[in-house]
Amino acid sequence: MLAYNEEVIDVSDNINDRLKWLASFGERKDVGITRLLYTDSWLKAQQALATWMKQLGLNVYYDDVGNLFGRLEGKNPLAKPILTGSHIDTVKHGGMYDGSYGIVAGILALKTLMEREGEPERSVEVVSICEEEGSRFPFTYWGSKNIVGETIKEDVSELRDEEGISLLEAKNRLGFTSKLTTRKKKDVSAFIELHVEQGIILEREKLDIGIVEAIVGQRRFNVRLHGEANHAGTTPMKYRRDAVRGAGKLIDHLMEMADDYGEPLVATVGKIEVLPNTPNVIPGEVSFTIDVRHPEVEVLEAFCDHFYNEFYTISKRCNLQIEITRWMESEPVKMAPELNEKILEVCLHKNIKYKKMISGAGHDAQVFSKYYPATLLFVPSQQGVSHSPLEYTDERNLQIGINVLTETLYKLAYKGERT
Repeated sequence: MLAYNEEVIDVSDNINDRLKWLASFGERKDVGITRLLYTDSWLKAQQALATWMKQLGLNVYYDDVGNLFGRLEGKNPLAKPILTGSHIDTVKHGGMYDGSYGIVAGILALKTLMEREGEPERSVEVVSICEEEGSRFPFTYWGSKNIVGETIKEDVSELRDEEGISLLEAKNRLGFTSKLTTRKKKDVSAFIELHVEQGIILEREKLDIGIVEAIVGQRRFNVRLHGEANHAGTTPMKYRRDAVRGAGKLIDHLMEMADDYGEPLVATVGKIEVLPNTPNVIPGEVSFTIDVRHPEVEVLEAFCDHFYNEFYTISKRCNLQIEITRWMESEPVKMAPELNEKILEVCLHKNIKYKKMISGAGHDAQVFSKYYPATLLFVPSQQGVSHSPLEYTDERNLQIGINVLTETLYKLAYKGERT
């Protein structure tokens, strides 16, 4: 596998031009961008980024799973570098900002610092993380988990995509043939991820930057209600064991509980299945999912215990049997306050309108935060749309994010301020 292409990339360093250029690797007319891990479009995108990094004078290298790094060398070889970047993969039919913006912004920030300040005291690296979304294989944060040494072969040896290709086979096909290890990348002093918000808060409140203080924890459940399927015309209402009617009461109660707990807790029923799903039959079984999120584990657990007990009480009253299975548990993660303080200083100095906020979505920063100081900053998303060809952030906000990242990296890498 080639580390980079030999051709000269002739694209302006306007942020929108660069994002459109990167989007061309995986773009399909009218259906957005699909750039999945270890596919041809993924490889071409990584190679193109490597070429651009090399042209700027960065030291370019891949790790064992295809994470791509561009390093601006510092004067002090003993000082651990600052790391910035985001993920190169997309969801199916996604947009051109999610993940890609953080990579392009990181490269442009390093370019500005090189031209304006020259050699830093501490090295700075930008990383194009190979995967975060889990869109091809049922495994998320593959890139960042490998950087911190969390992944072993047993975790992924049986994983296959929709075509039956294994993750390890796909990796090896592109030349990343090294065995997986739990070796952590040790030369990192901090990680900063710049990302589009993927929500509506910053745009609604007319703010430029979100300084993320925590990423929410998540709990996901499958709920299955068992009633009795019967004739829709001959079964009186008082004798019915209607699973849909019971599910409606449970879901309505869940939403009222979430309203009572208040922000920032959110609860979502995103998938419902009904059996036998026939117009003239009383439903005998309903299954639905529950997704609950909050940045404090105590509140998250209290809410889940509360609805769990309430669901059994309501189901019994409706003469229905219920099964509740917890299948996903992700703990809340705090971002590094010392990094956020540097970002806040930049915003105050430049009169940038900001908000300290919680991230309701998961990001690579949460994986890094268990091993290095890490944080996450947002720019607005138009109408909160993301994971869609319609996702959009205007150029002004994109550039403000780059400016804040650049000045924060300057504080950490050139002025020698400690994290």
